[in-house]
Amino acid sequence: MQPRRVTRQLHVGSVAVGGDAPISVQSMTTTKTADVDGTLAQIYALAGAGCDIVRCTCNEEEAAEGLAQIVPRSPVPIVADIHFQYKLALAAIEAGVQALRLNPGNIRKADHIKTVAREARDRGLPIRIGVNAGSLDPDIAERHGGATPEALVASAVRELDYFREVDFDDVKISVKASNVTTMIDAYRLLAETVDYPLHLGVTEAGPPPAGIVKSTAGIGTLLAEGIGDTIRYSLTADPVEEAQAGRTLLESLGLRERKGVDLIACPSCGRAEIDVIAVANAAQHALQARNLPLQVAVMGCVVNGPGEARGADLGIAAGRGKGHLFVRGTVVRVVPEAEMVSALVDEAEKIVEEGIEARLAAADVNAEAIAAAEREQLVELRGTNVNHSDERIERIREIAQP
Repeated sequence: MQPRRVTRQLHVGSVAVGGDAPISVQSMTTTKTADVDGTLAQIYALAGAGCDIVRCTCNEEEAAEGLAQIVPRSPVPIVADIHFQYKLALAAIEAGVQALRLNPGNIRKADHIKTVAREARDRGLPIRIGVNAGSLDPDIAERHGGATPEALVASAVRELDYFREVDFDDVKISVKASNVTTMIDAYRLLAETVDYPLHLGVTEAGPPPAGIVKSTAGIGTLLAEGIGDTIRYSLTADPVEEAQAGRTLLESLGLRERKGVDLIACPSCGRAEIDVIAVANAAQHALQARNLPLQVAVMGCVVNGPGEARGADLGIAAGRGKGHLFVRGTVVRVVPEAEMVSALVDEAEKIVEEGIEARLAAADVNAEAIAAAEREQLVELRGTNVNHSDERIERIREIAQP
């Protein structure tokens, strides 16, 4: 991880963006904004999934009227997404939104752009310049040979110039593309060109799992280079999945404190005593529903499980009809295999309530000895070379002899 790029800081409502502020997670509602109750329900679901800022479309007068009712009841700041009609940006400002997103590819008249910027300046609202490779201004695309990184940055810079003419600089910028390498190169160039906070995203990434992979490849690469201040996964899916994916990425990179469960599991091998996939999925579902901020391990066998996952807050390893429940690598209980998931959830809740040290102190004094004995029995039964790699290596050496 490279040091984070130094940028200006702005505020979208109560959420700071840029500077030394935590990298924020964004998503966008898929409801009709005029459907106030339906949109609010989705906003609350997004907030519960770790979303810091939510964008709503403002594509018609009824949407602006809906925003006037949504904004005061929303648990997170609302950004109005504006395309084509600059007057809808003015209507959204009047509705009380905390920020605007303008697409310079479809609001092109300089006087319209500057009118919106003046009003945002006077109201103290930030604007995201949202450049998109799929809707790039044709004259910029022609000048730069298509939707190249240079073209995307040129579009953002031209919009900035309009803003500067009216003394407005409360700005963040995105230069999104559906092509991951184009997106990465565009943001790298933009980071060298301006010091404004950057909103990262791979636009039109598609449905999971491919959409998550593409988004993670682009956003994760840039974050590791210290580029980026706020992110969105643009998936063809429930927007709650976008928020969850964004939050998981930031937590995985150590850029946000863990808010929910981080479940790790072995890929299984010849030692596995259980269906690791089924148990891991059951544990993930049960723990996510409780939103517990822990790293939890599900291991297929007791031979190496607790040792390999000793860094986890909590874990369970299967062995001959039993589960070895461990906290930070120390076995604290041995439970029947059928109770593995319930025991895991019960211990997770107690760790959150009482703390790691208290749960280690409450360990069954015989648990570690029982676990050690079962590990020895399993090794004797299965052997230390359960996947037969030693024999394969020996045959390879014989084959490779001159």
